[in-house]
Amino acid sequence: MIDKLDFLLALSREQHFGRAAEACNVTQQTLSAGVKHLENRFGVRLVQRGSRFQGFTPEGQRVLAWARRIVADSRAMQQDVVTLRRGLSGHLRIAAIPTALPMVAALTTPYRERHPDVRLTIESSASKDILSLLVDLEADAGITYLDNEPLGRVMAVPLYREEYRLITAADGPCGNRASVTWAEAGRLPLCLLTPNMQNRRIIDQQIRAAGGEPTPTLESNSMIVLLTHVRTLQWASIMPGALADILAPQDGIRAIPIVEPDVTHTIGLVALQREPATPLVTSLMAVARQVGRSLGGAVAFG
Repeated sequence: MIDKLDFLLALSREQHFGRAAEACNVTQQTLSAGVKHLENRFGVRLVQRGSRFQGFTPEGQRVLAWARRIVADSRAMQQDVVTLRRGLSGHLRIAAIPTALPMVAALTTPYRERHPDVRLTIESSASKDILSLLVDLEADAGITYLDNEPLGRVMAVPLYREEYRLITAADGPCGNRASVTWAEAGRLPLCLLTPNMQNRRIIDQQIRAAGGEPTPTLESNSMIVLLTHVRTLQWASIMPGALADILAPQDGIRAIPIVEPDVTHTIGLVALQREPATPLVTSLMAVARQVGRSLGGAVAFG
């Protein structure tokens, strides 16, 4: 039964029979037979079929919601029993917004010191996608903004406050300044994250509030792309302090505080509210509380 519910979850994620079967390491015929078994058991059609996957029926959507809960509880139960027998082990998946990636090691390193048998996967993800990854059981926890956009029903532990700097060449426009305003920063040729990223939406909001209109000359969903362009000394960007610290050691680059107004947002660890939580997530939350205190109780990092 659980494996067939897993088929539904994979179908919901992939929206394609073949890719869902591949994700479950079964043949497409096996996956289709598993879905058909569920339909026969419940006496209703769950999936709209044609030559390709066309979505879930209303009954399928209801079963899908239960499947998420049942599969999550089944995994939590298995982890709990295994932990009692041989200590914490398994696979912990964390989805993090791109601007938080530099601080992930501050969380995962002490976690691994406590639990060396746990394997970790870190995935870069837009904030708007993190809740979906948690709900669809594709991630166990997320690192994202806590105070800027709705999060849904999650447990949250504040980690640090994100503050913003203009990253620019020392001999470029504003390069000799002790601080710049949002209006001044908005007039520069900037490279920024793409508009689907919450960091970009924050920056756009501040520039517009200062009377400008954000018109970046380069956009990317990769912080690595932005960082490498700024390192050429031909581009400027607006980045959180944590990322500014990565660039600060390079000669010719300055990280200048942006003021009027001073803007900060809280970044934290989130996981779905579920009782009992999995041992992997419970332990991660405990480490996150210690990390948050070591960073000053959600004060600026960097």
